[in-house]
Amino acid sequence: MEASLAQRMQISTTWVDSYKFPRKSTGSLRFSGRFKEQKRLQVFVSAHYRPVRDENRHRWASFEVSCSCNSSQVSTLESESLQDLFGEEALILKNKSQEIEPYLNGRCIYLVGMMGSGKTTVGKILSRSIRYSFCDCDKLVEQDVGVPSVAEIFEIYGEDFFRDKETEALEKLSTEHRFVVSTGGGAVIRDENWIYMRKGISVWLDVPLEELAQRIAAVGTKSRPLLDNEPGDAYNNAFRRLSTLFEKRHKAYENAKATVSLENIAAKLGYKDVSSITPAMIAIEALEQIGNVL
Repeated sequence: MEASLAQRMQISTTWVDSYKFPRKSTGSLRFSGRFKEQKRLQVFVSAHYRPVRDENRHRWASFEVSCSCNSSQVSTLESESLQDLFGEEALILKNKSQEIEPYLNGRCIYLVGMMGSGKTTVGKILSRSIRYSFCDCDKLVEQDVGVPSVAEIFEIYGEDFFRDKETEALEKLSTEHRFVVSTGGGAVIRDENWIYMRKGISVWLDVPLEELAQRIAAVGTKSRPLLDNEPGDAYNNAFRRLSTLFEKRHKAYENAKATVSLENIAAKLGYKDVSSITPAMIAIEALEQIGNVL
């Protein structure tokens, strides 16, 4: 019985009946999916916070949930972030996902935007919420070329080579279904790429340049081949270079079927600036805008 329960837990979607992370070590967990009956199980929750910030300066914490039934431990679940399972944001994500998923018809979602706009972070949240797979287009190119980073591909083969490989990757992805795809910041500059992305739903993550420059300056430019090797103040250099790139690309970004503006999100939530907006909030707005174009 215990082995069977553990196996079913690992393939089920879990939602915790808690508005916030519980202060006590016990709580209740409700399982959906393969469980035919809604049952409540007492669980022991142990949270281990690691104050790590991603490239977008958002804090994440990992935790474990050990579930016991009849005093016997049967499984341990892990999650990247408390936002995955807890709080109002998770509930909104779940509800909005259920609203739009039937109308997606398996079409891929392509996230476009400047470097540092959070396409990978938001893409992973989106893919989990709508039960899609996630794909980072840059990673596909790295695997295809056999080079561990885009920066090294630029250095060894040049930007044109990378762009050709990027187009090949998007062509392959255009034949797939049920993927959320994080594209490279410059993928929008080729008309051919839009032919492939229009087979799905493209979403532009529109982040103010000041915020992008702060994010990039905070983590460095080693992984940003179009920004690296510039002496001087990191923020000013990043902002200047980003401004030049955005001037060349912003018309292309506007080709996206849906736009997620962080300034609009901040205005709706009453925030003074966009730095307090979480990736989950951005994912929620993305689902809202995708729903508007379906």
